[in-house]
Amino acid sequence: MNLIHRTLLAGLGLLTLAACGTEPTKDRTPTATESPGTQAAIPAPQKKTKPIDGLPGMPPVLDPKDVYAANRPNKLSPVVKDFPSRVYVPNSESDTVSVIDPKTYEIIETIRVGRQPQHVVPSWDMKTLWVNNNRGHTLTPIDPKTGKAGKAVEVHDPYNLYFTPNGKHAVVMASLDRELVFRDPHTMKRIKTEPVTCYGVNHADFSLDGRYFIVSCEFSGELLKVDTQKMKVVGRQKLPFDGAMPQDVKISPDGKRFYIADMIADGMWVLDGDKFTEPTLLRTGKGCHGLYVSRDSREMYVSNRGEGSVSVFDFKKNKLTKKWRLPDGGSPDMGGISADGKVLWLSGRYDAEVYAIDTRTGKQLARIPVGSGPHGLAVYPQPGRYSLGHTGIFR
Repeated sequence: MNLIHRTLLAGLGLLTLAACGTEPTKDRTPTATESPGTQAAIPAPQKKTKPIDGLPGMPPVLDPKDVYAANRPNKLSPVVKDFPSRVYVPNSESDTVSVIDPKTYEIIETIRVGRQPQHVVPSWDMKTLWVNNNRGHTLTPIDPKTGKAGKAVEVHDPYNLYFTPNGKHAVVMASLDRELVFRDPHTMKRIKTEPVTCYGVNHADFSLDGRYFIVSCEFSGELLKVDTQKMKVVGRQKLPFDGAMPQDVKISPDGKRFYIADMIADGMWVLDGDKFTEPTLLRTGKGCHGLYVSRDSREMYVSNRGEGSVSVFDFKKNKLTKKWRLPDGGSPDMGGISADGKVLWLSGRYDAEVYAIDTRTGKQLARIPVGSGPHGLAVYPQPGRYSLGHTGIFR
């Protein structure tokens, strides 16, 4: 080998060593998978998340791992961003709605509505609040921009109200009529009636893909599974507890489980909605009733109406982590969370009052006298792209 060849090979060797990165550059920051001063490993191929095959017409799922991804603090839709922040409280025995200013904790207006208002429900497009006048057989619309009530619409037995994820139908929980009534979401004209064999259909929540929803039957202790598109009951089961009385229903952030509050079993049923197999019971407290997911999707607040407390459930740890007791007792029932996520609002069903609770400490911030029999209060506006109904299930 002549001198020229040896010189060329030596130069190539130096270039090869430099290309191998034996000495990392000074301004390079090691990645999370390597230690400082070591060679970076070739990253493993990222597994692509399979897109969700949602209900036709439903807005795309933002995050397959979190159905509540649109509900972050103060992430208000352009539709509602200019609405004044209010708490609307239906007083089922006074036939009124108390309107509370959450900044001052004072009632600023009392609206007369129909007989036995049960829930205040945001419409799918979030432009209207519907008051469910159960025994008055009407829905009273409230404009959340002005706070003014409109002309009542005739709807028979509207105990509760939901909306399909594509906004195509309103679903009236006709509890005493033993029907699920699918209606036009604007005019409330009846489109299809699905009779049910259980008693007391009252609360529901939809699957991640929106293709089915789970319904609780309060008076017969049963659960229903309903095909959203076919508007048909496709599953039914009796809860494995004597005298079970299921109430509120909420899906887990990852969409894998449904939680169903039961005020006789004193806890939440944990259900695999896809398989619809027998659920297990997680005890929370006496009279378990309402379920509300935190703005960061990490926790769920569980109202225990029979003992005046709120249990806090951690989704990741899969267990209860805290219990907050109201200082003077009470009957915490249904409600919602403030737009910033800092305050949990609950009605005091048997005490004619409303509670404001700090979600960071569990401290009671206010106890506000209202009408008789306060029930499904709505905090409005809230973050989200659209409403699935009840007192505010947003996605």
